[in-house]
Amino acid sequence: MGSVLLTSLTSPLVIAKGFFQSGPDFIAEVFQQQPNAKVLWLTDDIRENAKVILGRPVKGLRVRYHQFDLTTAWILEEIGKEMPITIGVVVTDNEIARVKILAYRESRGGEVRYSAYTKQYLGAALTDNNRLDQSIDGITGATLSVWAVNKVAALALYYHAQVTQSRDST
Repeated sequence: MGSVLLTSLTSPLVIAKGFFQSGPDFIAEVFQQQPNAKVLWLTDDIRENAKVILGRPVKGLRVRYHQFDLTTAWILEEIGKEMPITIGVVVTDNEIARVKILAYRESRGGEVRYSAYTKQYLGAALTDNNRLDQSIDGITGATLSVWAVNKVAALALYYHAQVTQSRDST
């Protein structure tokens, strides 16, 4: 009985953490034919806007993404409470087409990986002040994870606009 009780108490912690899908598998799932990886160079302007969206400076000189026509796929990371959450975001025509948690490393708040939560992002776009244009319901006990997914979703929309604007202007 003691081990059953112990298992019941610890199982939510075990379920929250995990690697659920690799980046290449996510990209293969999104696109029927595998597009080549592309690079968005983080200029000073892009870096400054990304800093506002994330609430912290962006690291690195570039961000890799995949694109086919007007659809882009981004694999980005953001800290939840203490650990990074790896998130795949697909953007089509400046709206979110999909959000998927690829890896979750926190001990709590793993509910953000379920489709009941991530489907809230479908159709979300970016406002003029680089925020999501629709309200996303939170999850009790997972506030920081929810904020992390919100920031990554907004960042993917912003990055998408940068690469599709440059494509349209060429």
